[in-house]
Amino acid sequence: MADDPDSNPPRTVYEGRYQRMVVRGTWEYSERTHPGGLAAIIIAVTPDDRVLFVEQFRIPLQARTIEMPAGLVGDIDAGESIEQSSIRELEEETGWTAGHAEVLMTGPTSSGASSEKIAFVRATGLRKVGAGGGDASEDITVHEVPRAEAAAWLARKLEQGYELDAKLWAGLWMIDHNLDGSPRGR
Repeated sequence: MADDPDSNPPRTVYEGRYQRMVVRGTWEYSERTHPGGLAAIIIAVTPDDRVLFVEQFRIPLQARTIEMPAGLVGDIDAGESIEQSSIRELEEETGWTAGHAEVLMTGPTSSGASSEKIAFVRATGLRKVGAGGGDASEDITVHEVPRAEAAAWLARKLEQGYELDAKLWAGLWMIDHNLDGSPRGR
């Protein structure tokens, strides 16, 4: 078999600070270089029922995107948990902190192109502590959108030419539902 892992060991063709490009048999894919190769997307609703979104220019797309707050797990401290990373990233990107973070599920982001996995994390007990906007290397605009209007707001942003992270729709669904589809008590 051409892609048998035992007969085709991986070969790194490029390695940078955050990613490496690997060839294994006929597959070309990227891997995260930080421990665990995991990112977190944070589902956060403020006490006044507003969903937190972030807007930023993404160089690979050459476009502005709308996303939920997100970040790499363990990129600053290898011992940091998913929950700790999520709260740190939420505060850094949005200026809101959370009293609690709950991992809902973890899965691949693009299984044909990357080994990266992402954890959906629900942040609760939110409290405003700063302006947000990211660290010195980021230029993030924070949007606080009424939950009842979030889907329509996203549709308008798409019409305006923004790129929308497809995980947004899963995140919106997870605000009001448990993973088994049952309604989530608020």
